[in-house]
Amino acid sequence: MALRWADYITPSTLHLAPLLELLLEPISCADQLAALQLGLQEVLVNAVRHGNGGDPSKCLRVRRILTPHWLVFQVQDEGCGVPIQVRTGVLPDRPDAVGGRGIFLMHQCFEDVRWSRRGNRVQVAVRRAA
Repeated sequence: MALRWADYITPSTLHLAPLLELLLEPISCADQLAALQLGLQEVLVNAVRHGNGGDPSKCLRVRRILTPHWLVFQVQDEGCGVPIQVRTGVLPDRPDAVGGRGIFLMHQCFEDVRWSRRGNRVQVAVRRAA
């Protein structure tokens, strides 16, 4: 299998099921699929809610990259970016905190999480199941 990628631009809404299905279509391992659905859902919801402020006039840019050994997803919103101190993937101290659980789940579902310098693009990756 050679490197393959696909780019998607979609309105920033929480109607994410069709996009998730499209992004995860090449995944055949059921165990890996469940974790990727959860993790990628969190990435997309965070981009819509926090990055684009729920504004449907803004867009999400999503890239799916399939390599022989890795599944990589890049999600970019039009927001100001996630502050560096929030990107750690640690659960918030307070259970009633407004945010933080989504980034924690991203770190649990993916082996590699990287942010752009500005913080409005995240790249998440996991090794392909055998």
